[in-house]
Amino acid sequence: MTISFFDLTHSTEIPANLLARTESDLSFFTEKVTPIIHEVKEKGDDALIQFARDFDGVIPQTFSIKAEESEFDAAFNNLAPELIETIKYSVENVRAFHQAQKPEEMWMKEMKPGAFAGDRHVPIDAVACYVPRGKGSFPSVLIMTAVPAVVAGVPRPVIITPPGPDGKVDDATLVAARLVGIKEVYKCGGAQGVAAVAFGTESVPKCLKIVGPGSPWVVAAKKQLAHLLDPGVPAGPSESIILTDDSANGKLAALDLLIESEHGPDSSAFLVTSSERVANEALTAIPEYWQKMPEQRASFSQTVLCGEHGGIILTKDFEHAIEFVNQYAPEHLEIHSTEPMATMTRIRNAGEILLGEHTPISLGNFVLGPNAVLPTNGAAKTAGPLSVFDYMKRISIGYVTKEGYPELAENAKRLAEYEGFSSHALAVSEVRQRIQGE
Repeated sequence: MTISFFDLTHSTEIPANLLARTESDLSFFTEKVTPIIHEVKEKGDDALIQFARDFDGVIPQTFSIKAEESEFDAAFNNLAPELIETIKYSVENVRAFHQAQKPEEMWMKEMKPGAFAGDRHVPIDAVACYVPRGKGSFPSVLIMTAVPAVVAGVPRPVIITPPGPDGKVDDATLVAARLVGIKEVYKCGGAQGVAAVAFGTESVPKCLKIVGPGSPWVVAAKKQLAHLLDPGVPAGPSESIILTDDSANGKLAALDLLIESEHGPDSSAFLVTSSERVANEALTAIPEYWQKMPEQRASFSQTVLCGEHGGIILTKDFEHAIEFVNQYAPEHLEIHSTEPMATMTRIRNAGEILLGEHTPISLGNFVLGPNAVLPTNGAAKTAGPLSVFDYMKRISIGYVTKEGYPELAENAKRLAEYEGFSSHALAVSEVRQRIQGE
């Protein structure tokens, strides 16, 4: 297969097709999820059990929708001690990062003498964290979605995830849940899982928000149920840019280019460089790396890097490379340059920025600490990573003393009268003073 190579050295214009993503047309899924949502609303747990058989291939005729305590215990017995320690390591780092990120519960500032205003940060009552299972098992997604929920103080954080054919949850996912501090894990994925937390069933609690990546079925269900359930920012197919100048090692850049390209055939992954040497080294190295990968993951990577949404982009100069990044606004950005810190200050749009040749995307995805659920499809131009703030809401606070009131009232009355709001004006008129005087 021929790796895609885009030569932009003769112009500073960036072709629109290189900025496009593999965004799926959801019309097919939107039509299909409607009856699924209706079934869950009408039949609750019975619908979830039936869909588990139909869609997830669950073999047992009966199984508990909620993971039982004994299943958590068995997961710890089944999992290698080394993997349990690694999950603990990841949880510790992700927790430390989000604890540092958590805002103070309340702040107030004196705006004028005797007039105070501020914010309270309050956790959302119930949030569902979606952990996918279609292309494997992803305890890292549980860690990234559940840790900030617990740090934020969400009173009822729950996990929903598709069951395996045995009617059980992946062992590592259950281990991660217990280590994070989540006790409620429900075996329902896809559109039916989204519907379950939107409406609530006999087993699954109704939630106010859902976070985490999912299939087009999940995305379509979130959109249909957005009037009942805050869907958060949709996380689409994985995407990355490895940005390098002439100081980079092309083989190393190629190694990191493969990381996001193996997620699936709908991913996007580019090496963007101003160095012809780096580009050629990467072109030579990539096929060698494919031979070291399992067939399915190599196939995903080949589809991406030999298609329209991946490969190597050679730019006129490093300025041009940086401008491409800012226009693309990648989910993941990794910088290999002489001065990665200096380069970082010129990046305006990216979900995350990983600096230097010792910070591959793998570390950010699993153990570094910052959240790996990131905005995709150019959303990084206006949105950021999943954070503690996504599990909290702000409540504005105001407090005015007797001494501070007259000045504010006079100005508020003037604006109210100009805008034609008579009762607004009346509430800060002499009528108030008379009543308070009484």
